Amino acid sequence: MAQNSHSVERRRKPKNFWKTTSRLLGYMSNRIVGLIFVMIFAIVSVIFQIRTPKVLGRATTEIYKGVMKGTSQQKAGIDIHGLPINYEKIIQIIIIVILMYLAAAIFAFVQQLIMTYISQNTVYKMRKDLKSKMERLPINYYDTHSNGDIMSRAVNDMDNVANILQQNLTQAVTSVVQFIGTLWMMFSISWKLTLIALVTIPVSLIVVGFVAPKSQKYFAAQQKSLGLINDQVEENFAGQQVLKSFNKQNDSIKAFQKENDNYYRSSWKAQFVSGIVMPLMIFLNNIGYVFVAIIGGIQVANGTVTLGNIQAFLQYMNQFSQPISQMANLMNTIQMTIASAERIFEVIDEEEMKDTKDARPVESTSNLIELQHVKFGYDGKDLLMTDYNLEVKPRQEVAIVGPTGAGKTTIINLLERFYDIKGGNIRLNGVDTRDIDREDVRSHFAMVLQDTWLFSGSIYENIRYGREDATDEEIMNASKAAHVDNFVRRLPDGYDTVLNESGSNVSQGQRQLITIARAFLADPEILILDEATSSVDTRTEVHIQHAMERLLKGRTSFVVAHRLSTIQNADNIIVMNHGSVVETGTHDELLKQNGFYADLYNSQFTSGLSF
Repeated sequence: MAQNSHSVERRRKPKNFWKTTSRLLGYMSNRIVGLIFVMIFAIVSVIFQIRTPKVLGRATTEIYKGVMKGTSQQKAGIDIHGLPINYEKIIQIIIIVILMYLAAAIFAFVQQLIMTYISQNTVYKMRKDLKSKMERLPINYYDTHSNGDIMSRAVNDMDNVANILQQNLTQAVTSVVQFIGTLWMMFSISWKLTLIALVTIPVSLIVVGFVAPKSQKYFAAQQKSLGLINDQVEENFAGQQVLKSFNKQNDSIKAFQKENDNYYRSSWKAQFVSGIVMPLMIFLNNIGYVFVAIIGGIQVANGTVTLGNIQAFLQYMNQFSQPISQMANLMNTIQMTIASAERIFEVIDEEEMKDTKDARPVESTSNLIELQHVKFGYDGKDLLMTDYNLEVKPRQEVAIVGPTGAGKTTIINLLERFYDIKGGNIRLNGVDTRDIDREDVRSHFAMVLQDTWLFSGSIYENIRYGREDATDEEIMNASKAAHVDNFVRRLPDGYDTVLNESGSNVSQGQRQLITIARAFLADPEILILDEATSSVDTRTEVHIQHAMERLLKGRTSFVVAHRLSTIQNADNIIVMNHGSVVETGTHDELLKQNGFYADLYNSQFTSGLSF
């Protein structure tokens, strides 16, 4: 099971809202023309919407005039048939209003269509940058960060950014335009009524200014809790067999319940604080609406304002409050989105492993690999190697042995430059590996590890992963050499059989054989082999051992040994304990020393244990 995600969750840095916002908008810099069209269409759409209430008010005024004229004529004793209403003018006004609404809808649709393309293109670039960055991050990053949190940043946080760009960015522009335009139209009807409406703005701004910072903090905590939940769900699903075999279902449920409660509390606070805004805004707007309706009615009675204009003004009151409410609600969404963007940029800004050139002269040597006075220790920990030396000639076998947790993978990490040494140098064909690109260094190696890694795809694709340009014949030869062809031919879909995410639809031994076939296809100069036959049946173990022997033949190899009987003929044996190299030599030399290796060897054959 993975380690507790609390221990690997890093302390979040203080937020920089405007810097993150600017950086997010920078991803849209190559779509400036499209953004300009989006803004223009959004503005035109809002202008049409703003103009329609006043135009529609003319129809109301015409009807009102006709009614009042008919009433006055009846009082004067004039006989009339029907009300003297100009229906032709009213129909004309209604047609104009319909056309204006239609134009507003068309412009809104087009701008949303363009904005969808821009937003998805922007998030596409962010995903691409994030994935590219994750390929360049040092192994240390993945050792100290939980998978669930990384997945949360790559999926949930990225979706938050996509939603704000697609749905809310243009809304921010239209809200501002609608606010200014509506205010202008209100002033054109009655400056007195407009001032009454404006009284609610300072109060609304105070509400937004008070709530927004608090909601930002709670939304950040919500996203962090979501990452922890994702981590726990992922490790529980991946370890279902272990959970059930040890009857830990209840413990798992309790641990999840604890994380779920934390997420519930942080989410509840974020949603509660942000949810306060809309009711408060609606209440304040309704208060202003009441005063405008009363005073407007008095002005109509006094004849200072037409009924149609009051109708339009009340509509403008709703439109006037709408952008304020939208902006208030939008601020909470933006806070959550910037928190998500910041979490993504945290990964993108992570320090990469530096490619510092050592510029040592190339040495003429018969050794394929040399470790000269190597010093190494993991960051924040004591040195594991203080002055280690090793020479490996072509086609030699070097075994690495030691108890579980002794640090056997450390040397492998150094050889493939997953970590850089603190002192001394490691040479490949006489060249310091720090003067060689990491990709070039790793092109000399292939790995067959105890923990097999297969991706979702066909068996054929998993084998071809070792060398993408391999021919079908080469893939078949590698498959036969690794005894993969034997069992694949018996599968219903053969080499087209699709493996699931963990490759669990084939046996563990078969997964191991597929990884060996992949290494055969890669045809490496140097092979790193982690024996993994202890948990497979005897027949499969024989196949794996036979495939490994073929793979090792004629190659330089580093073998992480669990059964010391398998490495007695190794040219050199590195013995590790507590993360440090304690002995080096051949099997016979180490036995004569009667040291740590001798104790391991003797205890293994007397107790049947393997390390």
